[in-house]
Amino acid sequence: MSKHLVVGAGPIGSATAVRLAEQGEEVVVVTRSGSGPAHRGITRTSADASSTAAMAELATGAVAIYNCANPAYHRWPTDWPPIAQALLTAAERSNAVLVTVSNLYGYGSVAGAMTEDLPLAAQGPKALTRVRMWRDALAAHEAGRVRATEVRGSDYVARGAQSHLGDRVVPRLLAGRDVRVMKSADTLHTWTATDDVARLLVTVAVDERAWGHPWHVPSNAPRTQREAVGDLCRVAGVQPVKVKEYPGMLIRAMGMFDPMVRELPEVAYQLEEPFVLDSSAAQRTFALAPTPWDEVLTGVVAAYR
Repeated sequence: MSKHLVVGAGPIGSATAVRLAEQGEEVVVVTRSGSGPAHRGITRTSADASSTAAMAELATGAVAIYNCANPAYHRWPTDWPPIAQALLTAAERSNAVLVTVSNLYGYGSVAGAMTEDLPLAAQGPKALTRVRMWRDALAAHEAGRVRATEVRGSDYVARGAQSHLGDRVVPRLLAGRDVRVMKSADTLHTWTATDDVARLLVTVAVDERAWGHPWHVPSNAPRTQREAVGDLCRVAGVQPVKVKEYPGMLIRAMGMFDPMVRELPEVAYQLEEPFVLDSSAAQRTFALAPTPWDEVLTGVVAAYR
C-alpha cells in the first residue's frame, strides 16, 4: 500500500481517489472544505492548496500528488499560480511524482488533430496560465528536482454546469424539450470521459515512461454537439429534440451576470472550429482505450435521472 495525495474533489479528483482506494492504496483527499468521496480507503482533510507548508506536510511519504484542483474559471490567472507552485514545491520536498490535470487551451487554434508535440502557442490569459504551469513543472523535471507529468483532455462528458453536455442540455432533453448549445452545433468536437481522465492519471503516476511528457486522455471519435445530443436522446430512450444555438446577443447578456460566460470569447474557437484530440500516443504507450461512447452517455443520463 502506497500513499497518494489527491488535491481537489470535483469529478476528476473524486474519480481518481476512488479508483486508487479500490486498488487498495492509501488515499488522502484535500479540499478547502474537507469534502470528498466517502470510502474506507480515503482520508478527507481540509487545507488551502496554495499553502506550500500545508501541501508539503500532507505530501510527506506520498508516492504521487494529483493536481485535480479547479479554481473558479474567471480566476485562473490569479488562483492557479500559487496552487501550482505550492504543489511543485511539495513534490520536490517529498519526492512524490507530480501529476497535473490540464486541458488543450495551450495549443490555441490549430488546423487538424491536436497531438502532444504541438507548440504551446496560445496567447489568452487562461491559456497562458496553463502553459506557464506546465513549463515550470517541466523545467523542474529536467533539472532533476521533481518527476512530473501532465494529462490533457478535451471538454468533459459529465454531470455539471461546466460541461457543454451537462446541466444546460441533459435535463431538458430528458423532459422532451429543445436544447440550446454554444455556437457551433455542427462542428466536430472531441469529448473526454471523466473516468478516462482518472484512469490515465493513476497510470502515468507510477509509469516512468510518462514522466517529463504531457499525455492526451484516450477519447472517442469526435462528435458534433448536434450529434452528441442525438446520441444522448437515443441512449436515454427519448424522442430526438431540436438543437438550437444561443444567439450572440443572448450570450453577451448572460455574460453581464455570469463571470464564467463572460470568459467564453477567449475559447470560442473551440466550438466554432473543429476541435479534435489525437490520443493515440497514450493509447499505444499504456495500452488504454476510451470508455465506449454509449457507455459514457448511459452513465451521464443515469447521473441526471
